[in-house]
Amino acid sequence: MEHYFTSDPSVKSEERNITYEINQKKFVFTSDNGVFSKNHVDFATDFLVRTVLPEIRGNVLDVGCGYGVIGIVAASHSNVDKVKMLDINHRALDLAKRNAIQNKVDAKVEIIESNGFEQIAETEKFDTIISNPPIRAGKSVIYGIYQEASKHLKEEGHFYIVINKKHGAPSTITYLQTIFKGVEVMDKKAGFHVIKCSQKDL
Repeated sequence: MEHYFTSDPSVKSEERNITYEINQKKFVFTSDNGVFSKNHVDFATDFLVRTVLPEIRGNVLDVGCGYGVIGIVAASHSNVDKVKMLDINHRALDLAKRNAIQNKVDAKVEIIESNGFEQIAETEKFDTIISNPPIRAGKSVIYGIYQEASKHLKEEGHFYIVINKKHGAPSTITYLQTIFKGVEVMDKKAGFHVIKCSQKDL
């Protein structure tokens, strides 16, 4: 079965527009077959964005950006300076670039083809790293994202993820506590946990 983290989806293109509203701002995203949550902004992404948006700031990294919801909403936030968005899916990357322009945040956004953190320089660090991790890619992939996030997070920065209890939220929290000094559950809803991590105690 072909997943959304395939670099070149072979499924036939069939674009559609999605409207998304948050904090009285309206966004329009073009989506397509072969990308994650093609018909609507999924519950987990929406829950993550609404929970963390009030406190994200500075230079932001969106890992596994898909067609761009998290990074583009972040880029519209006044506390955010720049957003770097990563994905391996060429179709998603093309959509994200177009969506950044469509939502008038392209001046603040850089969108890069990257398998995880591959294209991030070793010395590059961020104030905010955020991800709705690709659970279906497997534990080794998503735990690799967490490890790399810890290396690329500024000392005062924060790393945010969303994960469902049935997809291993408790074991994820235990693992995150081995690589970050501060780990807390910011909110829980419908089994989903929004988790915040820091190099310092929270």
